[in-house]
Amino acid sequence: MISPSLPRNEITRMHFEENETTVGGAVPGWRFAVAAGILGWILDAFDFFVVVFLITELMGKFHVGKGAIVWSMTLTLAMRPIGALLFGALADKFGRKRPLIICVLYFSTVTMLSGLAPTYWIFLVMRLLYGLGMGGYWGIGASYAMESAPPRKRGLLSGIMQGGYPFGYLMAAVGMQTLAPAFGWKILFFVGSGVAVLIVILALVAPESAAWRRQHRPPMRKIFSTLFQHMGVFSYLLLLMTAMTCLSHGTQDLYPDFLKALPWMNGATVLGMKAGLGIPVIYNIGAIIGALMVGALSEKIGRRYAVMFALLLCLLAMPLWAFGGSVIAIVIGSYAMQTGVQGAFGVIPAHLNELAPDAIRGLFPGFVYQLGVLFASPALPLENMLRSKLGYSWALCSFELFVIVSLLLIFGFGPEKHGRSFMGDESPERQLAIQGK
Repeated sequence: MISPSLPRNEITRMHFEENETTVGGAVPGWRFAVAAGILGWILDAFDFFVVVFLITELMGKFHVGKGAIVWSMTLTLAMRPIGALLFGALADKFGRKRPLIICVLYFSTVTMLSGLAPTYWIFLVMRLLYGLGMGGYWGIGASYAMESAPPRKRGLLSGIMQGGYPFGYLMAAVGMQTLAPAFGWKILFFVGSGVAVLIVILALVAPESAAWRRQHRPPMRKIFSTLFQHMGVFSYLLLLMTAMTCLSHGTQDLYPDFLKALPWMNGATVLGMKAGLGIPVIYNIGAIIGALMVGALSEKIGRRYAVMFALLLCLLAMPLWAFGGSVIAIVIGSYAMQTGVQGAFGVIPAHLNELAPDAIRGLFPGFVYQLGVLFASPALPLENMLRSKLGYSWALCSFELFVIVSLLLIFGFGPEKHGRSFMGDESPERQLAIQGK
């Protein structure tokens, strides 16, 4: 935001600079910035979900139980807010591009080291360190993409970016079916390095965020103090993101293992693949479509109502998703469930960035997002515990029913700033009017 105390000629200069470097609210070359943000989130998801599909293989390699591998996933999720805080602060201080490049190179390197780990404890440390990069990337990538994109396309691009998460999940499932049999399952920890190089190239040729350039470069202590000055909206969004993470990870992370536990699933095939791999491919296609459709819908009916529409779809899908007694029933239920889950999540990048304070948009959305992940990190062990008491179907159903009803209330009574400008709350002309000039 331009300070009212700036001289008239300085305000005019910034006004002309903005008009010359933006088209429809977006800087020329904004597509490179958006592409870097989207591809990075796809890679981030792929590197996380390979562990979901490799639970059995990792148990055999390290001679540990299922709980130990699930715990490594929990630690990854728990470390994400620390990464968001670290890389987000760097993004508000030094811009979006350089921290984004550093982050993607970091988490790609740690992922490769995970595949080389000789013992469970080294693997656990690598997954813990990976969580820092996974947490850091979303905040930078989302703010970079949302600030660079034209405002009228923000909802759709928000859906595309968040749709990158199920797309990474889908690619992990495809990799298990194609690359792992040919080259061994460890290859899945290495194939993402080429994508990381592409992301670096895109970021290097992309322009820096114009919204970030308009902000002063405050010292680190000022960045963190600004965070504490907005604790009201931060607390609300923390509650929202905790529940959203329970919705997403609670329906995704253990579901491939749930499919393996269905006795009639043995020998079944879907799309020419084993059902345990083919079904995730199908429901992640639904997730991508849902993210795009609900993200675009949020431009017409607002962020909150679009999310609530997606949550109602989740409720309708739940009986078949958890209790379907055939392959076709599970396919339909899981497809509809993930269409709703990621449809709701497709609105989140735009929604969080629109509610974030201008001066800390690199830190605020990513930190609240990943802190919500931390608060929700016991969800997987809780579902695993409920499974032993209620059975897999009732464990998944009861947990997610509570989460969805909670989210309907959170969004129903919450705020939104649909279409908010990221270039400051007041135009240069308005600033001049305030000064009476």
